[in-house]
Amino acid sequence: MYSDSCQASNLKLYFNILFVKMLILMTKKEPKTMKELLIKEKETSFLPQPGDIVEGKIIKISNNELILELEPFGTGVIYGAELRENKDMIRDLEIGKRISALVLDSENEDNYIELSLKEANIEKGWSDINKKEELNETVSVKVIEANKGGLVIRLSGIIGFLPVSQLSSDNYPKVEDGDKNKILKELNKFIGEEMKVKIIGLDKKTDKLVVSEKASQEKKIYENLSNYKKGDVIKGTVTALTNFGAFIKFDENIEGLIHISELDWQIIDHPKQVLKENEKVKAQIIDIRNGQVSLSIKALKKDPWENIKEDYKNGQTVKGKVIKFNPSGAFIEIKKGIYGMIHLSEFSKQNKEMEDAITIGETYDFEILSFIPKAHKMILGVKNI
Repeated sequence: MYSDSCQASNLKLYFNILFVKMLILMTKKEPKTMKELLIKEKETSFLPQPGDIVEGKIIKISNNELILELEPFGTGVIYGAELRENKDMIRDLEIGKRISALVLDSENEDNYIELSLKEANIEKGWSDINKKEELNETVSVKVIEANKGGLVIRLSGIIGFLPVSQLSSDNYPKVEDGDKNKILKELNKFIGEEMKVKIIGLDKKTDKLVVSEKASQEKKIYENLSNYKKGDVIKGTVTALTNFGAFIKFDENIEGLIHISELDWQIIDHPKQVLKENEKVKAQIIDIRNGQVSLSIKALKKDPWENIKEDYKNGQTVKGKVIKFNPSGAFIEIKKGIYGMIHLSEFSKQNKEMEDAITIGETYDFEILSFIPKAHKMILGVKNI
């Protein structure tokens, strides 16, 4: 009897709750006509949507949140986690200041429009960079870090990269043997400095921003280069000596390279044997290609191979001094400016090692196997070695 009474009581309670829920649903104001639906949709779409940039006035600053008045939308909030992670970005913020922020959520659980200051700065930064790139502008960037491959820079709040190869001739690290540690030491000097560059690579999806200092000077360089042609003789200053050649600066901002093979008719191991930094020199332009200038000092000197056609012939025995070894054989000086080459195979024919058969600095008899003066070529063979 008790059980039946309890069951009836529970059933009554269930129907009472159900009735209350139905009343709530019936009294809740919902759009019933197409006109009301359109009005509601318009009101919803009027709110700023995720991804929009909005501007508002700061009305509260605390460790946990930053509150903005976003007229006419309502109130926006930037939560403490972002504020704590980006202290440098919010250091100058104060009550009453107007700032821009990016909408993350049109209405969160606290009925605020949830915002991000960091994301807004990133969006504005990419937008600014895109405009600069479209206009092909020369921009100023700050160097914040260096590595062996180049310089890390900041532009409009976005981190980018300036490769070593894109540095101007003035700032390119001209170091011995391309030693990466020496290159890094030179690049570290630019940290904190500002540089004029152009944007040459841009991709927001992959956060890629690549700039070039060299490209920012190309127009001026090409204008100056238009005054020169192959065969012209220039006067310049030696700016750097490397194992592969010498850099010569001439005109206002043009720098050319004299390859080690174009420094002199004699064989040299390093440019410092014939040049020194800051020395004034004359050189001939032997090539201009893609804004790069190749120079030669050798071209201004008398060619020792001229008029020696009758002096040598195939099969002739000549005396020569061993100058240097290389992986293919050895260079032999016949007389000043005239060199021959003897290949390793010449020694192997006699079952000898080159280093055992001849010594650098010593003079031996050699046989001319091939002589082509126009090509500055003389191939030698062993003779009584």
